[in-house]
Amino acid sequence: MSPIDYSASAWSLVPAMLALLLAILTRKVILSLSIGIIVGAVMLQGGDPVNSLLHLKNSVLSLVYGEDGLNSNNINIILFLVLLGILTALLSLSGSNQAFATWVQKRIKGRRGAKLMAAGLVFFTFIDDYFHSLAVGAIARPVTDKFKVSRAKLAYILDSTAAPMCVLMPISSWGAYIITLIAGLLATYGITGYSPLGAFMTMSAMNFYAIFSMVMVFLVAYFTIDIGSMKRFEREALAQSEQAQENIQGDGKVINLVLPIVTLILATVAMMMYTGNQALAADGKPFDILGAFENTTVGISLVVGGVSALVVATICIFAAHQITVPEYFKAYVIGAKSMSGAILILCFAWTINGIVGDMQTGKYLSTLVASSIDPAFLPAILFVLGTGMAFSTGTSWGTFGIMLPIAAAMAANADPSLLLPCLSAVMAGAVCGDHCSPISDTTILSSTGAQCNHMDHVTSQLPYAMLVAIATIAGYLVLGFTKSAWLGFATTAAVLAVIVLVIVKRKDDLS
Repeated sequence: MSPIDYSASAWSLVPAMLALLLAILTRKVILSLSIGIIVGAVMLQGGDPVNSLLHLKNSVLSLVYGEDGLNSNNINIILFLVLLGILTALLSLSGSNQAFATWVQKRIKGRRGAKLMAAGLVFFTFIDDYFHSLAVGAIARPVTDKFKVSRAKLAYILDSTAAPMCVLMPISSWGAYIITLIAGLLATYGITGYSPLGAFMTMSAMNFYAIFSMVMVFLVAYFTIDIGSMKRFEREALAQSEQAQENIQGDGKVINLVLPIVTLILATVAMMMYTGNQALAADGKPFDILGAFENTTVGISLVVGGVSALVVATICIFAAHQITVPEYFKAYVIGAKSMSGAILILCFAWTINGIVGDMQTGKYLSTLVASSIDPAFLPAILFVLGTGMAFSTGTSWGTFGIMLPIAAAMAANADPSLLLPCLSAVMAGAVCGDHCSPISDTTILSSTGAQCNHMDHVTSQLPYAMLVAIATIAGYLVLGFTKSAWLGFATTAAVLAVIVLVIVKRKDDLS
């Protein structure tokens, strides 16, 4: 039985919104996702129990094996999570994490420095959002723990620097993907005034949400802006004893943490270049960096980076006689177990994303904008619509693929001068919705990198994302009516500055 077509119906929203609402209300992510998946399968099969079960079975199997064979990307992401869990356990058991935290403590004065350090690492790890969230989490967590920064605050820092930086940088897995989409759109509408890379850079300058969500991270880190549930998490972290923050033992060495992490970064980048170049060569194209990132295989690159880092960590640890052989293999068990929760949530999130795709939720959301609307409102409306789509589907890349062609068509027909602003608004909305969604893989992996309860991360990050979103909407309204990117940028900055000043002043008044 073919799935029922919900592409023109609000019913397509039910599975995703049900899962999201239950996750927020119950804080039981697996249960909520399970209900959303089951309801979606039943709806798609018109209530037929047998076909619903078959649909569920096929959805689960597709996580590892699809029509084109093994789903290597999913498998490699899971392998990378396990490898990183093992690496983190080794660094912890050997005392390398503690040694690094002690070394950094002598150079960083206070909690502010620890938070700024965690945020600043994005300028070295922007090649991929998965990589950033997990690698920076492993590096920064012992330091933020040392200074009693909450895991929820670290998860917010990881999440709000990962996708925003990746979406702004042409030399990243995100940038290469978007540039490919832009190239097709420019060719479709006969636009020759921009190269794909030039259009991407222009759009990045108008991606107000990505830019100012990163600005907000540094403001939060510097001024200690704690709002919503983040206040409670920070108070609880400050009240904890230092020993309760991390279970660390051994006589560690800083170099034994630095070398594996540097190896992880270099090996991952090198493998991304290698797999990208292989794809280019197969198509008879010469090597170039952007082309390599566009065609790279991220999953296998992460696995190679993880294995390389684990090998280097093993050599360093045994050369320094830091742990025994039984302790070494114990770290494998501890590391794999530490990632089991994240892997389970990620698999459920991938499954409901497949159900949402079958329900054609994105296609329905893309039809909500009326054709008679004033074109000046398009950037702001597309930002909101992109946010809603990414929030419901849990994917930025899926939102890019669906919404960018739609936004281009709308702008080309209504006001061609708004083409790039409209595309920028979609990019910004996709990142915003991705930040807010409990079923987003980047959100899940940021929780994992910080070793933070997933729903604690979702609920504590949401107020910050919404504040930046409000400022962004104001910026896109000004951009739409004035067609000035600089005025739109200045408006976003001004609105966000007012919001931050009000919060800081209120905090000072209450203290």
